[in-house]
Amino acid sequence: MEIALFGGSFDPPHVGHLLAATYVLATEPVGELWLVPVNQHPLGKKLAAPFEHRAELCEAMIADAGLPRARVSRIEAEIGGEVRTVDLLEHLRRTHPEHSFALVVGSDLAAERSQWKRFDRITELARIIELRRGGFEGGIGAVLPEVSSTEVRTLLASGADVSRLVPREVLRRIRAAGTYTGGQR
Repeated sequence: MEIALFGGSFDPPHVGHLLAATYVLATEPVGELWLVPVNQHPLGKKLAAPFEHRAELCEAMIADAGLPRARVSRIEAEIGGEVRTVDLLEHLRRTHPEHSFALVVGSDLAAERSQWKRFDRITELARIIELRRGGFEGGIGAVLPEVSSTEVRTLLASGADVSRLVPREVLRRIRAAGTYTGGQR
């Protein structure tokens, strides 16, 4: 079975992530899609919420949307530290030789290929599914909305309405935990 890996900070997960996951499951010949939150960002970006909270928000998003072939993988936390995509794929190929892998990337990240560790090896280990993201060139399929986790965090911190940018259940959990508003648990 081919597994689509959709990695990211998910800090927090937003409707763009949900639409991308739904699109891949609906159009690509994959058995499952695994959302893979980063443990530590490989490019040194500071993460606003702890790993486990971000993973739980991803689980809430896919459960509320009814995506039975999607799940959240905590593999980066299990490996520990800063995990590069090529290292993750090598690990998954060793531990799950029964599967093949596809890597879901937005056209924004595809433009940064030169910053990736061993992108040539990544393409040997996984089929690349490049999705078109609003505001960026390239990719396939429907244009995903121009929304980012950075924008969502900024709006949440200012008390603005993000109900059109964040899935309902994710937003409910963010509010309950006080995440991104200074009242984090």
